[in-house]
Amino acid sequence: MPEKINEISQRKNEHLKLCLTDKVSFKDKSNGFENYEFKHYAITEVKRDSISFESDFLGKKVSYPFIISCMTGGTEKSEEINSRLSIAAHKLNIPLGVGSQRIALKSLESKNTYKVIRKNAPNIPILGNIGASELAKKENLNKIQSLVDMIGADAMVVHLNPLQELLQGEGNPEFTGFLKYMEKLIKKISVPVIVKEVGAGISKEAALKLLEIGVRGIDVAGAGGTSWAGVEILRNKGDQKSLFWDWGLPTSYCLRKISKLKKKYNFILIGSGGISNAFDSAKAFALGADFTASARTILMRLNKDDIDGVIKLVTEWFDILSKILFLTGSGSIMELGKGKLIRKDKLC
Repeated sequence: MPEKINEISQRKNEHLKLCLTDKVSFKDKSNGFENYEFKHYAITEVKRDSISFESDFLGKKVSYPFIISCMTGGTEKSEEINSRLSIAAHKLNIPLGVGSQRIALKSLESKNTYKVIRKNAPNIPILGNIGASELAKKENLNKIQSLVDMIGADAMVVHLNPLQELLQGEGNPEFTGFLKYMEKLIKKISVPVIVKEVGAGISKEAALKLLEIGVRGIDVAGAGGTSWAGVEILRNKGDQKSLFWDWGLPTSYCLRKISKLKKKYNFILIGSGGISNAFDSAKAFALGADFTASARTILMRLNKDDIDGVIKLVTEWFDILSKILFLTGSGSIMELGKGKLIRKDKLC
């Protein structure tokens, strides 16, 4: 039986409430970045004031290679959060992802919770968002362009969440036909398609299949940050010792493996999943990410310190990153990937 709009809205509000706590982190699995160390370069000649973080994102110039990742949409609380996030993203001049637009497929009553983003941020890259389970429904294929138009999106993100759908009481773990409809969508809509996980990671094998059909970006969203299995287990008052709580591939592993596909395919590789500080972000770049992204860390800072807190967080991260570039003798982020990161077990 199809879910009602108010039921979806209630679930989204429950998700937000849980994500503003520390209860939904992975328990025993990390993003893997702690296994790496930067190689100190004692004779550095890098000038910090000459370092530029300006980057290109699908044809638009942004000030930092950082994305405020997809979070929420479709509820009154979402509109207020999206309004503040879009102001922060506009001031920072960085891309911003919207939360799932599933509700907008069913009703236009929620459109303002999404449209406020483009209103507040007229020039930044904005990423639309729809779930793979919705795309796997043939009747939705012709509706996706309307979601793009609704927010003036520069790309459409299709999020993969088989684990979440499997554990969600109201979930729909049915993805038959997804790749076929994904290929049709890529040819049909007016903007590039990016695919992201929601916390369990994307393997090299899965990324290869996606790139072969024309996907322009891969956001690994690996294990180590928010456990959406944990979110659904808590929502449904399930067993908190569930073996699925920590299911997934660590972010560092996904980046290291998928970055090898750049030799053959031209795509944006986004590192997310437990990116909670500047060193995580720097290590993600060193392992091949073109952009990094964060959601819950940004949401918690927004909740605590409002718009200015988010702006301060991002600018401080990139100030620290400039110091890492200096200490490794790297004139740019790209140079971090040229032997500047080593595994700790190689230090002995």
